[in-house]
Amino acid sequence: MYNDWFSIGPLTIHGYGVMIAVGILAAVWLAEKLSKRFDLDAERVDNMIFFILVCGFACSKLIYCLTVLDELIKDPLSVLGSGGWVVYGGIIGGILGAWGWCRHHGWDFMRYLNILIVTVPLAQTFGRIGCFFAGCCYGKATDAWYGLHFPEGSLCPIHTGVIPTQLLSAAGNLMIFLFLYYRLTKKNKVEDTGAWYLILYSVGRFMMEFLRGDLARGFIGSLSTSQFIAVFTALIGAWLIWRRQKKEMIS
Repeated sequence: MYNDWFSIGPLTIHGYGVMIAVGILAAVWLAEKLSKRFDLDAERVDNMIFFILVCGFACSKLIYCLTVLDELIKDPLSVLGSGGWVVYGGIIGGILGAWGWCRHHGWDFMRYLNILIVTVPLAQTFGRIGCFFAGCCYGKATDAWYGLHFPEGSLCPIHTGVIPTQLLSAAGNLMIFLFLYYRLTKKNKVEDTGAWYLILYSVGRFMMEFLRGDLARGFIGSLSTSQFIAVFTALIGAWLIWRRQKKEMIS
């Protein structure tokens, strides 16, 4: 809610940036831990994660640009230099980056995906807390007791209470992380982790979009960009589970 934490000379430390950094560091730490536990190539997994982050951020910005294409054409620098990102772009870009990396190095993509995907909702949890500090990704206006009023300087409207969708999203991501982590480490179920992430996140994001109040995220027909993508990612997750179960039945 208060994004400007403190300043050191001309440098201002922002809560949004700090939470993004914390989320990435937590994800990297957990990825290294899981790599050692499940006999992945732990020595090179850091390089893989760096490549995934680059692909994720690039695709996130690309999809954002597509949602504000008119603004991009009028003033490219204002769009490319803005803080606009699309989370789904990061997910898609990250998965494609992981696939390309595994293919290049001869690694088992599905095994790496099913193990390392657990780190994604953990990073997203901190990222959404960062959104709360910045005031972006805010919810619809409300006079209910749970409506929050953001201070002046926030990206959120300051003259009305809004649904704290950032905190709801953070809580949802945390629950997804705990479920996947428990399933992976306590139940030792490596298969379908990536599929379950796609399904759970897609369903949660689709529902959360109905509570969002910011209109800058783009729409495709009556669905927001994220809802439109969520339909397909949920179906992909369900298809992955069906395909694995079908293979087991045949074998």
